[in-house]
Amino acid sequence: MPDLDLNLIPYLVALNETRNVSRAGELLGVSQPRVSAALGRLREHFGDPLFVRTSRGMEPTPRALALIPAARDALASIERGLGAPHDFDPAKSARTFSIALSDVGEIVFLPRLLQAFADRAPQANLRSVSLSHAEVAHALEDGGIDLAVGYFPDLGGTNIFQQRLFTHRFICLLRRGHPLAERPLTLERFLACGHAVVRAEGRSQEVLEQYLAKRRLARRAVLETPHFMSLPFILSRTDLIATVPHAIGYAYATEHASITLVEPPLPLPRFDLKQHWHRKFHNDPSIAWLRSVVAELFNDALDEWPK
Repeated sequence: MPDLDLNLIPYLVALNETRNVSRAGELLGVSQPRVSAALGRLREHFGDPLFVRTSRGMEPTPRALALIPAARDALASIERGLGAPHDFDPAKSARTFSIALSDVGEIVFLPRLLQAFADRAPQANLRSVSLSHAEVAHALEDGGIDLAVGYFPDLGGTNIFQQRLFTHRFICLLRRGHPLAERPLTLERFLACGHAVVRAEGRSQEVLEQYLAKRRLARRAVLETPHFMSLPFILSRTDLIATVPHAIGYAYATEHASITLVEPPLPLPRFDLKQHWHRKFHNDPSIAWLRSVVAELFNDALDEWPK
């Protein structure tokens, strides 16, 4: 038996509901001859009259009665698949969301997001993913991650959507009691002192390094490290200083009593931190909810990270 033309399924259901060719046409918004033609094709396909004329109208045959439940289920499935997305209820969701974050993002932002999940989506889970910048676009496209949050200057194109969350600036991080914390930090002192320099996967540090290189300003990099996480422990025990995005600077100064902040002695560049997602998932209600939470949390955090 050849495959059934799925366009005929609504005719089968409408005829069963109305038991009349004309009214079935009205229900479907088509002419009576079109309904008659569809019924003819259904009869041919199933080798059964399906509906026969009686004094009470068109009565379904046993074969038709057996087909109707499956036909209704098929229509309902199509309507669900092609209709508007289901509403997303975070309070009931057990979904695992995946976000690409740098270690700066994990330190500064992840605690806030976890608290928001505990309050609003207590059954949902969160997965933080560390990816190279070359991997982020592909992971967004294939659904490996739902969002990428950070500084991704190369991430763009018509299929990648983005939203600016806030503008980062740089600030100097050093221990309390450091000689440079007791007097104004001049450019000469800044360049002469020992620096802890983070060489991380993230592109934000490139903004700083390129700015200094363009002006031929050379720091003394006593330590190069791939991680921000070790900085407060290193700085609290040495006379090194570190120049970092201001959000992580304020986070460290808040959590570590031994750390303080000093404004840099020159107007360092700023850069935008954004959230990125793929066009394919733009209308996914769960990811739309996640984007709104991320934007809200960063907006709230601005009060803690002075501009």
